[in-house]
Amino acid sequence: MASPGGADPILVTSAVFLTAAVVAVPIFQRIKLGSVLGYLAAGAVIGPFGLGVINDVGTVLHIAEFGVVMLLFVIGLELKPARLWRLRKDIFGLGLSQIVVTGVLIAGISYWAGLGVSAAIVVGGALALSSTAFGVQILRERRELSTPYGDRTFSILLCQDLAIVPLFALVAFLAPNAEGSGNLGLEIAIALGAIGGLYFSVRYLLRPAFHAIAEAGSSEIFTATALLVVVGSALAMQAVGLSMALGAFIAGVLLAESEFRHQLETDIEPFRGLLLGLFFMGFGMTLDWGLIAENWLLIIGSAVGLFAMKAALLYGLTRIAGSNHLDSLRISATIGQGGEFAFVMITLAIAAGVFTGSLPSILSAIVTLSMIVTPAAVMAVDWYERRITGDEVEDLKTVEDAENCKVIVAGFGRVGQVVARIISSRGFDVTLIDGSPRRIRVAQTFGNEVFFGDARRLDILESAGAGEADLLFLCINDRDGAVETVDKVKNRWPDLKVYAETYDRFSEMAMRRSGVDFAVRQTYESAIKLAGAGLKELGELPETVEDIIEEFRRRDFELLELQTEYGADAGVQILRDRYRIDDGKRAHPAEGRDSA
Repeated sequence: MASPGGADPILVTSAVFLTAAVVAVPIFQRIKLGSVLGYLAAGAVIGPFGLGVINDVGTVLHIAEFGVVMLLFVIGLELKPARLWRLRKDIFGLGLSQIVVTGVLIAGISYWAGLGVSAAIVVGGALALSSTAFGVQILRERRELSTPYGDRTFSILLCQDLAIVPLFALVAFLAPNAEGSGNLGLEIAIALGAIGGLYFSVRYLLRPAFHAIAEAGSSEIFTATALLVVVGSALAMQAVGLSMALGAFIAGVLLAESEFRHQLETDIEPFRGLLLGLFFMGFGMTLDWGLIAENWLLIIGSAVGLFAMKAALLYGLTRIAGSNHLDSLRISATIGQGGEFAFVMITLAIAAGVFTGSLPSILSAIVTLSMIVTPAAVMAVDWYERRITGDEVEDLKTVEDAENCKVIVAGFGRVGQVVARIISSRGFDVTLIDGSPRRIRVAQTFGNEVFFGDARRLDILESAGAGEADLLFLCINDRDGAVETVDKVKNRWPDLKVYAETYDRFSEMAMRRSGVDFAVRQTYESAIKLAGAGLKELGELPETVEDIIEEFRRRDFELLELQTEYGADAGVQILRDRYRIDDGKRAHPAEGRDSA
């Protein structure tokens, strides 16, 4: 595109993309169609078949492919062995069945419609995948990621994510110009050697490096190192003829149990989000509106048919796997659409010569329209559920449901350690975060898995799962930072319960104003216990001591509420006026102006 006024073309292009994204994505999120469709629409408007502001689609897609590499790295980071093991039947049983059955059926229909064998197989594989971005976002917004149907939905999506790499390899294998190699054994040996080298490097060299960088306290260098891990692993695999995405995925899986997992995910996320958004915009630029207008009946019919067929197959398979009627409907509505990786496979198929002519544009339009169907399908299931069950549906959690409850303990100091031990003893899923590499190393010697990260940052808490958590224990040793964190957390996740450790009375008052659900001062309980033991030593009866302590707690809590509402000094005066009568009675100890 031309550069107005001699401006740098790179900056102009960047401004165009950013403007299109900033305008389109919030609009689509506002109408609950999701950011993916927003990016696609933005690309369609500015692309060669829209306003023609940007025409070099190939270069855009080439750069944006690195967003897919980063996405696979993040997916790898999320594959903790413990969760994989718990969901193994759904991932490798139900998920694999869905891919195979759906893929074979779509491939058969495509072949019957006149496509060649190779093209039909790739179409089947591409359209068998659902949208991880759509599915997970819906579950997070509804706080249902840890429900039985949420677990099963996530398992199917996870299996689809794992199937991406072999499906990419399948596209290359089906390419019409694919040639056999005379040194296949050597190539396999080189590939295995590269994977082994990557395993050794990530497993045994990166962790000490991350510790050293974390102790240096340079957040920007940590971010640079995280990017270097992704770029280095991708380039290593590309150098031996393997997929860059495979290298990033392996690196992510190897770091999934690292204490730096959440910090890495947080640092990579902005780059992943922008580049993946650019990828979707690039694909939106490829939509040929003239071609779509000529084939509108085929495209709309295929999109609705694709969603209906996938939803029906998902319903049947999940019912066979043991889901109830409503859960099967929810799963079908959530992931019945085509997915973002269909765009990636279409791109690869074009490059490999498997797809030619108008087929890529038609497939892209079908996938896009199937995504638009998703919100309507989810709302339809909600309406159906309300109709058959009524509005009096309760979702009560019991101790037996502990594995479906998620708790975050932010700060693994003296208080956080005790809280984590007690909560974990009842079987709840507890995620531990701390910003001290030294404390993390000490915790590891006692068998505790603590993740590195600054708990005052919302992006760290989000990576740790705050959006789906049932309870957050905030136990950080930062008087002002803890209050600010409560305020930010409550603004971001109003429904998340926050239990906090506070420094003193004044910080507890500030936390209460910020909306904390429960708070306790660092020395409050220990001071009460110490005073009670002293009263007993001075000759008070145990029952008397209990009464004194109970009255102190009641009056102190009343004073705290008054001080929170009216201020420290005014609260004290109001309490004095409320209880002091002219009979010479001394003020209760709770009426004092302590700051404990």
